[in-house]
Amino acid sequence: MLRTSQNRPARKFGPGYFIREQMDLRMWTQQDLAEITGFTQKHISEMLNDKIPVSFEMARILGEVFNNSATYWLNIDQAYRLWLQQTPSEKEKAADIRAMIYERMPVKDMQKKGWLKKTTTLDGLKKAVLEFWGKTKLDFSDIDQTLLPYLTRKSEAFDAFNASYALTWYQKARQTAEQLSVPTYNREALEQLTNEMHGYTQNEQGVADFLEKLTSAGVKFFVLPHLEKTYLDGAAFFSGNNPVVVYTGRYKRLDHFWFSLAHELAHVLLHLNDETPFVLDNLEENTRSVMENEANALAATMLKHAEIYSALQHDLHYLSTSKVEECAATYKVHPAIVIGKLAHEGKVHYRNLQLYNINALNLIPERFHH
Repeated sequence: MLRTSQNRPARKFGPGYFIREQMDLRMWTQQDLAEITGFTQKHISEMLNDKIPVSFEMARILGEVFNNSATYWLNIDQAYRLWLQQTPSEKEKAADIRAMIYERMPVKDMQKKGWLKKTTTLDGLKKAVLEFWGKTKLDFSDIDQTLLPYLTRKSEAFDAFNASYALTWYQKARQTAEQLSVPTYNREALEQLTNEMHGYTQNEQGVADFLEKLTSAGVKFFVLPHLEKTYLDGAAFFSGNNPVVVYTGRYKRLDHFWFSLAHELAHVLLHLNDETPFVLDNLEENTRSVMENEANALAATMLKHAEIYSALQHDLHYLSTSKVEECAATYKVHPAIVIGKLAHEGKVHYRNLQLYNINALNLIPERFHH
């Protein structure tokens, strides 16, 4: 369970508070109680101020005087003494706050990326964190109650801890998306573009051309590196009235870029709504939800996967470069798409991709990198 600002135990009142309560009911003074119990006024004063623990003898006397039991007073005192030991020192409080932040956010990685200001003080760290989240106090209860359960329900790839890192990445993605300006979203234009997607994969310039068309259709696209322990490949969500697709570049292969992009665009067309406001994807996740299977199927359609397999299924025992390139030319896709599809299905080894080893990040225009 993640730490919250509510994790510290609630304040406990010592026995002195309850003794005063009983004295007030009877309108007794400190001197009155001293005379009744046989203890000195100094002893009574120390007890009323919780400076000394309730002894067994005093508990029995208080039980007799106030018509309850010795156990009652011993339990109150014990609970109070335990609470005192749990009450943190200033150093402990500082450590607790840092632990809460570090459990939720990969601070060092964020500072390295320039997403969080570097600081050596706790006040500086708190200020940077509050600025990042747009909050006025370190209270993450809204995230714990809404976003965190949503993400862990949607994907078995996330537990409470790496899900919180993923949501930190999502916060940065939302901030970045808000800064981008694109035309009004045109769903029909996006559908047409996805139907033509495979053709854009054929040459290196196709990446830049496709992204320009995507922007013209009102879709915000950008590259945002994943954070440590998040294992994110991409995301889809809405920023205002415009859909947003984010690529992390966790794997830089050309085939992985195109499939990740197709997968997120499938989420835009099929799934994003009030019930599914965002999707954060780890495409290597073993267990698949219905939603992820649907996105994979539509992405495969965009990239001609069925046609590729049908054309090459009888040549898998010895797949020559010429066969791969012939298939790619027939279905108007890059050869890396052909090899990537077959490797993902376990039909050929991923080392075959070295023949078409292109770093997709180098093909994405600089203005899309964040």
